[in-house]
Amino acid sequence: MTPGELAQSLAALERGSVVAAATETYFGLLADARRADAIDRIFGLKERDRGKALALLLPDRASWSSLVCEIPTMAEALADRFWPGPLTIALAARKGIDARLVVGGAVAARLPGPSDASEIARAFGAPLTATSANVAGGAPCVCVADLERCFRSAIEQGGLVVVSGEAKGEEPSTIVAIEDGRLRIVRRGRISETELRETVRCPP
Repeated sequence: MTPGELAQSLAALERGSVVAAATETYFGLLADARRADAIDRIFGLKERDRGKALALLLPDRASWSSLVCEIPTMAEALADRFWPGPLTIALAARKGIDARLVVGGAVAARLPGPSDASEIARAFGAPLTATSANVAGGAPCVCVADLERCFRSAIEQGGLVVVSGEAKGEEPSTIVAIEDGRLRIVRRGRISETELRETVRCPP
């Protein structure tokens, strides 16, 4: 990512637009998670069911507490081992979080590994949406050509800013929820259940 692309991305996020940038897995659609209009644009681009919550990328670990009621010891242990990286942790959401970012009372977030998306998140300094770049039901985009096929109209009309590059196209992040002191695997991904349970010494 060039300095110009970073500046363009930050300006787009500031005005509530959406940015497509590579994470350590696939391209993601990034938008300011504090703005209802930006979240609207994500759902519109993806043609996504409004009942399916969006996960978030954190700019730094300190910002995690702004989203959740508390961070249990188990969550701290997982973050110590796997962040930055492809582990998304769902915890009880603070009041005031947009309902489209919350499912079952929880908000899911991760500190991303080295990537264009992580650089943008750090520079922006606030949580961003972390949904894969694809139309609902379609394969996630791993390169700019994929983005142009999926979102040509939005790109041409300026509704989607694209950061050049290519994603690794590996497995998506693992998603876990911590509820009443128990670990639940929500989505299997890059980090195995064995690694997770060994970290927190939690039986299946």
